[in-house]
Amino acid sequence: MNKKQDYITPVTASNLSELFFERVKRSLNEVAYRYYDESNKAWKDLTWNDIAKKVELWHTALRHEGLVKGDRVAIMMKNCPDWVVFDQAAYSLGLVVVPIYTNDRTENIRFILEDANVKVFFIEDPSSCKALLKDEALFEKQGLKDLIRIITHKSISEFNNSRLEQVEKWLPSYTETIERVNIDTNDLATIVYTSGTTGRPKGVMLSHNNIFSNAHAAATFEHFDTDDIFLSFLPLSHMFERTAGYYMPMIAGAKVAYARSIEKLGEDLISISPTVLVTVPRIFERVYNKIHDQLSKKPPIAQGLFKAAVNVGWSRFLVQQKRESWHPKLLFWPILNKLVAGKILAKLGGKLQLAVSGGAALSPEIAKTFIGLGLTISQGYGLTETSPVVSTNKLNNNDPFSVGQVMDNVEIKLGQNDELLVKGPTVMLGYWNNEKATKEVIDEQDWFHTGDKAKIENGHIYITGRIKEIIVLSNGEKVPPSDIELAIGSDPLFEQVIVIGEAKPFLTAIITIEENNWQQFATSHSVSIEEKSLELEKIKNIFLERINKQLVAFPGYAKIIRAHIVLKPWEIEDGLITPTLKIKRAKINEKYEKEMTELYRGH
Repeated sequence: MNKKQDYITPVTASNLSELFFERVKRSLNEVAYRYYDESNKAWKDLTWNDIAKKVELWHTALRHEGLVKGDRVAIMMKNCPDWVVFDQAAYSLGLVVVPIYTNDRTENIRFILEDANVKVFFIEDPSSCKALLKDEALFEKQGLKDLIRIITHKSISEFNNSRLEQVEKWLPSYTETIERVNIDTNDLATIVYTSGTTGRPKGVMLSHNNIFSNAHAAATFEHFDTDDIFLSFLPLSHMFERTAGYYMPMIAGAKVAYARSIEKLGEDLISISPTVLVTVPRIFERVYNKIHDQLSKKPPIAQGLFKAAVNVGWSRFLVQQKRESWHPKLLFWPILNKLVAGKILAKLGGKLQLAVSGGAALSPEIAKTFIGLGLTISQGYGLTETSPVVSTNKLNNNDPFSVGQVMDNVEIKLGQNDELLVKGPTVMLGYWNNEKATKEVIDEQDWFHTGDKAKIENGHIYITGRIKEIIVLSNGEKVPPSDIELAIGSDPLFEQVIVIGEAKPFLTAIITIEENNWQQFATSHSVSIEEKSLELEKIKNIFLERINKQLVAFPGYAKIIRAHIVLKPWEIEDGLITPTLKIKRAKINEKYEKEMTELYRGH
């Protein structure tokens, strides 16, 4: 990297709208975005000039809706150039963008739209929230009467809602000159809803300065250039992808290609050959598991070569980091690279220079494997409330077992119980309509309390635990287990519940059954009351349906995918609960270690 650097700084552009128009000015005919055109089954490029023309058209359409500065507009789309177009057209009018996950539940979508008082809602497919949009009378009863327009690319023929329009009909046939409103750097840019402890999400308010200063600081930690290609596949509704995979490339003048889906990510890596990948541990876990599954079927010599490549490559990395002395075994790297490492990295496109991993902790074993194979990984740490990046590893001082060094414009310190505290221009303005929750995390000295325990050694941050029990899935989503457990336990059939999912791709649970209700349940479903009935597929499916019925008010990712059901309740005498009947999580984890492994087998 660092060949054609053309950074836009917060001095040159004071807000995210100015950032976009400055990039258009500098790179007018350069490729900005690449996407897959399903109709032609081919990848297509859009220049900055192409995008600017689209933004003008969307700006005109939004202005015709009578929106004024500060109004909220929401987007629920998969990653694509139109996400950027909508975002930037909104910013040009001083509007506040509210992103929503495409797989979120209807109830959660309704809450966000009502809580933020959204005026315009851009969705990919109305069928994804059919219950919300189907009937206009019901729509108004749900507290959404102020939502004046819903726009979509897909058919609306089955919906009886006058607010719903297809994009092609909604966009005007002409454009008006963009008359950008005056946007202060500290004006609210977006409200990003993140899971709250009550099951209801909280709206994180981020200003233009919050996001721009964070993206610029992250960009200057390493040197990106105009030849770089980012492959975007994490949802843009998540601040990690939005900052690192959208605004940061715009600052550097790099290109962004949009992957078709997670399922086709392997094909897209080869087609696009990106130089930078913004990712989460779950992707590495999938590749790692696939590699080891294939290795298990190969002869011992192939397995030995793989182990040797990782071992020698890891030593090579430590020598480059000046943490280990040169060793003669490094002489074998060229042949091991040719036979093993190079072939594996070719499946990642062959040109990948940097993988930025965040959102959750990357396991040391997986980090060592990929770095040993020659992939440069920089692990970082952040939260939506910090825009999001707090720290990341500099490539010339990279400790993959840490979450890196603090960003140049951020202050950190350890508070009570070694809690990591953060201060700086990237810390949120607060939670939307929730001053109480804001005061709980931002103290009188403006320190943001992360809830994570940490230690700081040799300039690196190491996360050691959590002040509060929050599950962080491998895709970075944070889930409060106690609230989910309480909700599941409200079904009289379920006696005790423990939710599992730390660093895993999805949530599972171990649940004990209330004896009397189990007998009634077994009788009504014509099965024996013996434990073997719990292994019947139809019983497992009924349990999962009942479990998730209790979680309709939670975000879409807070769903139990698998569960292990136990007939015998946990008791004080077993050491599994306290005298006050509180569950001892560590003891439960220890007792059901084998069952927990089974719940994630194959994933």
